Amino acid sequence: MAPHPGIETESIKEQARKDLLNLLEGVRGKKNLVIEKSLAGPVGLFVKFSTLQDYGVDKVFFVENDNLDSSQKNVVFLASGEKASQCIAIAGQIKRLQQNSSVDHDFSIIWVSRRTLVSDRVLEEAGVLGDIAVEVLPLYFVPLDQDVLSLAYDDPFGDLYLRKDPTSIFLAAQALMPIQHKYGLFPRIIGKGDNAKRLMELLLRMRSEAAAEESAATSRLGMMPSSSIESLIIIDREVDMVTPLLTQLTYEGLIDEMFGIKNNQAEIDTSIIGQAAGQQPKGQSGTPQQQSLKRKIQLDSSDKLYAQLRDANFAIVGPLLNKVARRLAGEYESRHGAKSTSELREFVSKLPGYQAEQQSLKTHTSLTEGALKYTQSDTFDRVLGIQQNLVSGSDPTAQHDAIEELIARDIPLTTILRLLCLESTISGGIRPKDLDNFKRLILHAYGYQHLLTLHNLEKMGLLVARTAANPFYIPVGGGSGASESKFTNYSALRKQLRLVVDEVNEQDPNDIAYVYSGYAPLSVRLVQTIVQKQHLLSIARGPSAADAPATSSSSQGFTPFESALQSVKGATFNRQQKSDSEAALKARHMLTGSGKEKTVV
Repeated sequence: MAPHPGIETESIKEQARKDLLNLLEGVRGKKNLVIEKSLAGPVGLFVKFSTLQDYGVDKVFFVENDNLDSSQKNVVFLASGEKASQCIAIAGQIKRLQQNSSVDHDFSIIWVSRRTLVSDRVLEEAGVLGDIAVEVLPLYFVPLDQDVLSLAYDDPFGDLYLRKDPTSIFLAAQALMPIQHKYGLFPRIIGKGDNAKRLMELLLRMRSEAAAEESAATSRLGMMPSSSIESLIIIDREVDMVTPLLTQLTYEGLIDEMFGIKNNQAEIDTSIIGQAAGQQPKGQSGTPQQQSLKRKIQLDSSDKLYAQLRDANFAIVGPLLNKVARRLAGEYESRHGAKSTSELREFVSKLPGYQAEQQSLKTHTSLTEGALKYTQSDTFDRVLGIQQNLVSGSDPTAQHDAIEELIARDIPLTTILRLLCLESTISGGIRPKDLDNFKRLILHAYGYQHLLTLHNLEKMGLLVARTAANPFYIPVGGGSGASESKFTNYSALRKQLRLVVDEVNEQDPNDIAYVYSGYAPLSVRLVQTIVQKQHLLSIARGPSAADAPATSSSSQGFTPFESALQSVKGATFNRQQKSDSEAALKARHMLTGSGKEKTVV
């Protein structure tokens, strides 16, 4: 979710920080904090350990490690009550301390997002519910950056598409409701996909429930269309499974491919980026050090250099770094030209900034060198070639020999599965005898424990056998209506939405296709059909189509791309929300002003 500057992401972070610290402050005295591993990263985004210490936290343990000690009387658990396994683990640790410790502990549990029936039932059956003080931390969206909000929920994809657990949809609706309370109703909710439609319906239901619970006066003033938000666009991930299967070619994307980025941090081997500033290098201490050490680096907009590089195609990162290096060298050498004490004092005041930027340049230069080795490998070229052939519409069977060769080379299984799932998703499945052959090769090469992996991919519809005789036949829902397509027809969408762009300007990009060096993500194209109609018309139908009279960005929904939407899987919706009180709406426009720039979230 990419909010407009009018949506104050910093206030969301500050509110989450305040809520957590207030709950910790409610537990008097020193305390041990036991936190779920998947929550440690999101919590670390808005509160530091030093701050937790100021509020009485002595030690921090992970629930999964089961190593809680009895060093403090007060024990506070911070976890999600959605998963029964976490509730069982917490109940077991409480019982162990009660039985084995000589200290009479006071236990508290802070459930993140909500308190569930599952958590109460597990604790009650364990016989510890009456011994625990239970609180709730209403943590939903966590700001990853100034323009990115992420739901604080672990593995929503697996829960929703594999285990068919709709909890993430409910929590997303819960996270969006406070935004509506603060800024007003989303005037229009537009989207594509069955799960996206469920989220829209849930938002409407929650709005009705909120209006019924509030007093008449509060409801009239608090639930009116926003004057600063134009619309909410919801795209179901299932609509575009191809994009996450492709190799990311931006600087940030390649770092994520190689090392993984989680909660704005990446763990990089010190052999690539070196020791942290001030850390003792290898071989200079009295004790032997491990040969492979990991170092965490922060990757967000607080690093100005990273903010410039993150969205650039990797092909131009080297020249950008060279340009920054020359600028820093020139600015640093300018100290020799200082002729007065005031000029010298000004240079000294800027010196910490130069040093920080120099350290950032060193880090990103080292990362770029590591990424270059990765991208210049023969395996990378082969994988990228297969991907680009598949998305461009080439015969998928022509890629099978190359995939079999990669299996014989014993490259990581995830790479092989991504290629097979990519072919299956684009082509409406893999020819049955070819799919059976690939499954056999995978089990022989990587082990029979991956039978479950293959089963799960099939269950999610990512790796399936093609049933139609035509190798490129992908049925589109007919009887259920155009808005209820059951498959995504990439063959038609390549032309209708110009998913493949032959000429890409990587230096000065003017289209999203530069991110994948020629492929435009379908999910982004769907958003462009709403907010960038003229641009999409110009590249999909030619400049003459773009010369047509401009239409309002989102008030017309997907117009004039309805025919393309028929080829995309899932329901299509365009719902307008209106205030129950027109007088209240006029009053709000008078107070807040309706001429300000609006945003789409």
